[in-house]
Amino acid sequence: MKFDLEYLEKLANIVYENDLSEITLEDDEKAVCFKREKQQVVQAAMPTVMPATVTSQIVAPQKPAVEQKAESAHKGTPIKAPMVGTFYSAPSPDDAPFVKVGDNVSIGQVVCIVEAMKLMNEIEADVSGKITEICVKNGDSIEFGQVLMYVE
Repeated sequence: MKFDLEYLEKLANIVYENDLSEITLEDDEKAVCFKREKQQVVQAAMPTVMPATVTSQIVAPQKPAVEQKAESAHKGTPIKAPMVGTFYSAPSPDDAPFVKVGDNVSIGQVVCIVEAMKLMNEIEADVSGKITEICVKNGDSIEFGQVLMYVE
């Protein structure tokens, strides 16, 4: 994602024109967050309204230190959530889970389902190996980029 001045100005205008309070865009390397801070209006003898200001800040997304330490302690390659949703370990409540710790998986094998907006999205392994840890429980709410399991 390229953050040139013209692109940033367009984003700032979108925030202002649509009366948004905040918009954040990020990729693996950079993030940009626009926050619209409305100033408090003080009632005086003659009513006045202060204009809202739009501020921007480019920062590199960082994981919390605890998460970074926890991730480095695990063996294997993480399989991460590609979206926000609900994690399901099996195709239905009565079925066996797609994978368990100790199972071998191959590239393209379905390892879980993430439900997002009433759509069931099959998540496939992008590496071959043995499942060493499953980090979430069936029915847990998950975030984009959250580690679901590790494959060694």
